[in-house]
Amino acid sequence: MTVQMKGNVSRRKFIKTGAVATAAAIGPWVISPKALSSSGELNVLVWSDYLPPDYIAQFTQETGITINYTGIGSNEEIINKMKATKGKGFDICSPTNVRSGQWIHLDLLQPWDYDRIPNLKNANPAMLSIGTREWNFSEAGSHWIPQIWGTEAISWRTDLYSPAGDEPSYGNIWDGSAEGNTMIRPHSGMLGAGLYMETIGELEPGDVWRAYESEEVMRPIWEKITAFCIANKAQIKLFWNDADTQKNGFLNDGVLVGQTWDGPPLAMKTDGEPVHYQAPAEGALAWVDGLSLSKAAANIDQAYAFVEFSFRKEPSGKAIDTHGYNSAILGADAFAGDNYKKNFSEAYPGKALANLNPWPAEPQWYADVRTEYRNKFVNA
Repeated sequence: MTVQMKGNVSRRKFIKTGAVATAAAIGPWVISPKALSSSGELNVLVWSDYLPPDYIAQFTQETGITINYTGIGSNEEIINKMKATKGKGFDICSPTNVRSGQWIHLDLLQPWDYDRIPNLKNANPAMLSIGTREWNFSEAGSHWIPQIWGTEAISWRTDLYSPAGDEPSYGNIWDGSAEGNTMIRPHSGMLGAGLYMETIGELEPGDVWRAYESEEVMRPIWEKITAFCIANKAQIKLFWNDADTQKNGFLNDGVLVGQTWDGPPLAMKTDGEPVHYQAPAEGALAWVDGLSLSKAAANIDQAYAFVEFSFRKEPSGKAIDTHGYNSAILGADAFAGDNYKKNFSEAYPGKALANLNPWPAEPQWYADVRTEYRNKFVNA
């Protein structure tokens, strides 16, 4: 599965690098005795569906370390929880790659010591380089390492809805074809609306990504996006903010089509539910979620034990079948089931992988202005 992503980032570089992919597998995993010398616990603030029960159970069985798992559904929730306690009570958190600009001045994280993570050699090198390039605060070292990557695109109930044409579009959310039974996450759904508006002449091609240049450039573009979304708000049945809300939307709340993450619908598809996920004509939105070490971490040795476990291929690959996302560990997919490979090929048919939209780095001013327009839409 070798593809060319938009811009100068190829999926060959983004997903696989031959020299690393052929590295010898690490031998039996050995945990430092120090990992058990503190509380024997680890407090993690991680996305709600990223650590399946079997994954946690295997880690605890091998190490004796108990994981206290606080599941979250948004980057804003991670930041707010960390700010509220100045990081106390959490050893590890899970920011998305594009959010470095919102963390750099918070002084809530500490750099990773790569020498304590031998299995980091299994990490996708292009994704690992994001940390050294964008999360190297004060030149102290990377404050972020990659864990899981995925996309946001279009999903639908296959027994009740079918997108018109050869491929879905972000426009399926807004065009009335689902008769008011759609769902989005407000801020990213608005961005998807903008990409659709570019295709129908209501925005100029490239406007959505041009909005990241400055607040002066962003505001007139997002004024148009917000007006469009408000005018078509009747098409939205619910706003989601986490994996469970997406699943419930399709299974219990009457949603026919949604702009969603890949994990929840693909997990449902694996379980035999009539749900499909596919990159739209405008291109799926790609992101990487990572692991960061709290500056107030009380369980440092346990945190390193967890990261060393997380970069093993087998447990990371088996977890894919439960959470439905993609691993940042090279070779992990070999331990996922056949359904994963089938779902992946059906989610990104044809040139879909070449058409991925890597989410740009997000400065604080952009996040603040976007929240302003997001609230205007939601409250309309």
